[in-house]
Amino acid sequence: QVQLVESGGGLVQPGGSLRLSCEASGNIFSLRRIGWYRQAPGKQRDMVAQIIGNIYINYADSVNGRFTISGDKAKNTWYLQMNSLKSDDTAVYYCNAYVQVTEYDIPNDYWGQGTQVTVSS
Repeated sequence: QVQLVESGGGLVQPGGSLRLSCEASGNIFSLRRIGWYRQAPGKQRDMVAQIIGNIYINYADSVNGRFTISGDKAKNTWYLQMNSLKSDDTAVYYCNAYVQVTEYDIPNDYWGQGTQVTVSS
């Protein structure tokens, strides 16, 4: 019912920048929360940044001041601008949305397919 499609990953040198995009499509009554997570090899999937209710923004301590999350509500699209990238930022990045499909439904979590970000010289 809801599909999330990511784009923008790739290979970048330390200190460089990338911007990830995520577009949601399908039956969407309300996007209650949108965000980005990442998972490095052998590690758990961790929250990177999220916007809750179009009001609250949270960042992981490790990216605060370097990454910026933003959204275009009209397009059901959100972005993650990543600056001053470090090798520790290397991971598969997943977009996430907590979506209410109709006004009568309980919201559920949806995930994108993931996009690889590699920071290396």
